[in-house]
Amino acid sequence: MSQQKKYDQERVDDQKRDYDQEHQDLDARQYAYDFDYHLRDYMVRHFTNWFEPEYMTSGNALELGCYKGEFSRRIQPFFNQLTVVEGSQLLIDYCQSNLAGAEQIRYLYSTFEAVDLEQKYDAIFLIHTLEHLDHPQLVLKKIKHWLTPKGKLFLAVPNANAASRQIAVKMGLIPYNSAVTEGEIEHGHRKTYALDSLTQEVKQAGFNILHQGGIMFKPLANFQMDKALVAILLTFLF
Repeated sequence: MSQQKKYDQERVDDQKRDYDQEHQDLDARQYAYDFDYHLRDYMVRHFTNWFEPEYMTSGNALELGCYKGEFSRRIQPFFNQLTVVEGSQLLIDYCQSNLAGAEQIRYLYSTFEAVDLEQKYDAIFLIHTLEHLDHPQLVLKKIKHWLTPKGKLFLAVPNANAASRQIAVKMGLIPYNSAVTEGEIEHGHRKTYALDSLTQEVKQAGFNILHQGGIMFKPLANFQMDKALVAILLTFLF
């Protein structure tokens, strides 16, 4: 490991966790942008290719980390029951208010490392969350235990090798593709995965990978994608 990367890892490790604070917007960086919600539409459209027909009548799903419930809203119609585990009580309160009519959603306030789940799940969603974990192997191995014999883990993370990050490196804005920036650290990020490091993480936990790949080509940072949407330089078609 280079001295730069070793120093960066020490910065990440020294950051204390406050799950009610980490999702707050910063002066120079929002936690989520409009682009993120469009991206989740693409994710769900892609993930449904792997959903089983019986999910809607008898399927149990688990979502680890919900933010403000926009992904929960998109997946809950496909399942008989959705359990959400979230480490921020503020976010659970928001989701319970925002998704008040979704009676099949059950919320549990806990960290993933501490939660004890007896139920088995047909589908587990870890969406832009793995990069926030202090103990990814512990959580992935717990997820494997929580799955039914035919259950599937749906996993998505930001891509260290996205064109937007490669451009930022060339511009000198970040030191290398997988760096965790100051803003990302404040928002709870612990690691920036590329496809190879993500594959290694998942296989180390004992998973068999059925499919892997990207969601879309991303040439701009999230705030720039929002500006392009406003200027109608970019549109999302479904």
